[in-house]
Amino acid sequence: MMSEVHQAITAHSQKQHALVRAFVELDLKREMYIEEAVALCQRGESFSVHKINEVTKQINELAKNGIVPQRKYVTVDMVKEYVQKLNNQSS
Repeated sequence: MMSEVHQAITAHSQKQHALVRAFVELDLKREMYIEEAVALCQRGESFSVHKINEVTKQINELAKNGIVPQRKYVTVDMVKEYVQKLNNQSS
C-alpha cells in the first residue's frame, strides 16, 4: 500500500518536473526569438513574430496544467514600441 502511494507521488513529481523543464527550454527559445526580432527591428530590417508566437502557443499549452505561467503573444507593433523605448533611453 505505502509503496503504491510512494510510486504515485514519485510519478506525479516527475511529470511536474518534466513540465517545468519543458517550460524553461521553451521560455529561453522564446526570449532568443524576441531578441532576434528586436535586433532586426533596430537595424531597420524586416522581422516576424511568427516563431515567437509558435513557442508562446506551446508554453500556453503547458500552462493549462497549472504549474507554469502563461506568456503573452507578441505583435510586430509591440516589438517596434519596445525598440522605440530603447532608442529613447539611449538618446
